[in-house]
Amino acid sequence: MIERYCTKEMKDLWSEENKYSTWLEVELAALKSQSELGIVPQKICQEILQKANFDIKRINEIEETVKHDVIAFTTSVGEHIGELSSYFHYGLTSSDVVDTSWCILTSRALKLILNEGEKLLETAKKQAFKYKDTIMIGRTHGVHAEPYTLGLKFALFYDELKRDKKRLETALETISVGKLSGAVGTYAHLSPEVEKRTLRKLGVKPENISTQVVQRDRFAEVVFAIAITGATLEKFATEIRHLQKTEVREVEEPFSKGQKGSSAMPHKRNPVGCENITGLARLLRGYLIPAIENISLWHERDISHSSVERVIIPDSTTVLHYVLRRMERIIRDLFVYPENMKTNLEKTKGLLYSQKVLLALAQKGFSREEAYLLVQSSAMKVWNNEGSFEDLLYKEPKIRKVFSKKELHSLFEPKSFLKEVDTIFKRVFKDD
Repeated sequence: MIERYCTKEMKDLWSEENKYSTWLEVELAALKSQSELGIVPQKICQEILQKANFDIKRINEIEETVKHDVIAFTTSVGEHIGELSSYFHYGLTSSDVVDTSWCILTSRALKLILNEGEKLLETAKKQAFKYKDTIMIGRTHGVHAEPYTLGLKFALFYDELKRDKKRLETALETISVGKLSGAVGTYAHLSPEVEKRTLRKLGVKPENISTQVVQRDRFAEVVFAIAITGATLEKFATEIRHLQKTEVREVEEPFSKGQKGSSAMPHKRNPVGCENITGLARLLRGYLIPAIENISLWHERDISHSSVERVIIPDSTTVLHYVLRRMERIIRDLFVYPENMKTNLEKTKGLLYSQKVLLALAQKGFSREEAYLLVQSSAMKVWNNEGSFEDLLYKEPKIRKVFSKKELHSLFEPKSFLKEVDTIFKRVFKDD
């Protein structure tokens, strides 16, 4: 499944080759640190650095017998090193290598995600300003409410994406740790100084305190940030799906030359990209529960989290990376139909101005309850196709008594609803 959504960068990051390369990176960084501290002779360190390598086929062969991936790995490397292999993996336990590598790989995946997120943010911003004054109907409960603009939708999306970015950056900081503290985290065989030097070389920080493993709340935080970002993307994808309905058709996701929407109906142009994003966001949320359940391990460590993480960490980072890229293309090339927006704006024959009339009546001395009932009475007649809202209102003697026809008509103007759009934009984009 995972390869379907991979860029080469992400595919290479989570490849088996790169997993073992990262393990070796951790092992050799620890070896260098021990050499610096006089634990391993420098000459031996240099020779191991020159010879250290692994063979995936050989690792798999060994693992068939030993049933332990790290032992299979260290044995394969040892075969390349030869008689000096006793200095390789010296003082380390498997999780020192595996967990530090997991954190490094996850942090690198998050950096790829953040890079794609930046592109989407920039595209959303461009579209926000492009369509800042493109008037459309705002909807609540799926029902016409009051005038809005397409630019405001993009600005809202942008603002939420910025919060997602902050959560992902925080998760990146949280996961950028490692540990070389041994079998139960007590540094019984290697000192904290070895750990400190090693992790500095690897670009991560030491856990303040660990057991045999890095604590799994860190990974849960990563998956949470991924899941909530996916939910943001789903939210906007759902918006596009609604606006693309035939009865609405105010926007439409790109439909390329040669694309086909249905095997049976040649006319179809379906929001398949947004539907894919919606489905994959559900998948990302599904990864969150096992990530949280991984937090509770027996005593100083068990292995119940390991099998789960081999699926949810590569998959969740890869899927979000893909979804961000797909959404960016959809937003960038979105089809927009202002004429349909205008038609839809007028579809309810003026009902969208009901609050303006309500408030204007209050200013004329009506109680709120009296004004509400008066406006609602005319509004219900519009729903029953008895005429336009403005005409029905003007037939009411109480309204004619306080409004001239010209005064009443002046309330039926959509731009007056949007006088604070510039203020909203200044708040959203103030730091840009």
